[in-house]
Amino acid sequence: MENKTPKEFLSPLTAGIGLGLALMFMFLITGHGLGANGFFIRLSVWLSDTVIPVWTENNNFLYTMTGDGNPLNEWISWEIAGVALGALAGSLMSRRFRFKIERGQSIGKPARILLALIGGILTGFGAQLSRGCTSGLGLSGGATLAVAAFVFLIAFFVAGIVVSLITRRIWQ
Repeated sequence: MENKTPKEFLSPLTAGIGLGLALMFMFLITGHGLGANGFFIRLSVWLSDTVIPVWTENNNFLYTMTGDGNPLNEWISWEIAGVALGALAGSLMSRRFRFKIERGQSIGKPARILLALIGGILTGFGAQLSRGCTSGLGLSGGATLAVAAFVFLIAFFVAGIVVSLITRRIWQ
């Protein structure tokens, strides 16, 4: 009989060393750090160019990303595909793969999905304003000792704590 018990999580130190090595190899192999927000921008450009090409051609921000052909033919698209496949493989190997919605006791699934959607949109908007996401600006920028990375990370954590305190008061 097969053991269905999930494996233990990696220690934070081991996971941190692994993330640092992945970041170092990403710099060495591609010349870029880690990032995710750029993929979603390119996905939006591709969708826009597929559905309403005239609108994309008339939008200066979007049109600059279509100049080299398909905006999804970028290193960041392959990075995101690797992250998704690696996450799937890791969850299957550790026997932790589940389809479920994490939520607290006093919040229903629809409200949790709505909050996650709003949070994702706000985080994406903030990542665009700050010119990088937590992995791109935070990790990669922090690895190169960019001051903007540390300012961003402090602001990101403070905002997360404040929003967490507010939402806990609303749904408890």
